Amino acid sequence: MNDTTRDPGNPTHHILSVLVQNRPGVLARVASLFARRGYNIFSLAVAPAEEVGMSRITIVVDLDSAPLEQIVKQLFKLIDVIKISELDPRHSVERELLLATVRVQPSERGQVIELSNVFEGKILAVGGDALTLSLEGRPDKLDDFEELLGSYNITELQRTGRVALPKLTRGARLRLAN
Repeated sequence: MNDTTRDPGNPTHHILSVLVQNRPGVLARVASLFARRGYNIFSLAVAPAEEVGMSRITIVVDLDSAPLEQIVKQLFKLIDVIKISELDPRHSVERELLLATVRVQPSERGQVIELSNVFEGKILAVGGDALTLSLEGRPDKLDDFEELLGSYNITELQRTGRVALPKLTRGARLRLAN
């Protein structure tokens, strides 16, 4: 867990939402650009976008590794990049998914289930001596859950990486409510 990412007043990371053509090798070119330049990727998520033939790459970049403007300029040089949106964490909605398998004796199983319930998680599978859990939410919520779950025997843990969209303006939220 990186506590510097949890201060909404002073983020050390920034979110880039990159719309690209859905073609073989595009993700490899984006990743190699970051590697060649020595930019640190904090999180990476890729999926088809709302437009047919397009994918959205959500990249959380470490601003300590390079200036944001430099990263954006380099990305725009890639031929398959259509659009880049910069999403400040203070002005975006972020979500992430966590899956974890915890080896736990039957006597402690209730504690892990209760912890999952407190965080609004789900029990996906129950075995004789293990549980598989899922939790969706803000990255800081998942950080807190992971920290508390750490007192149990986590045998496997996977996080998806962040996805994000801009926060809606107050007028946009009101229009949706009607």
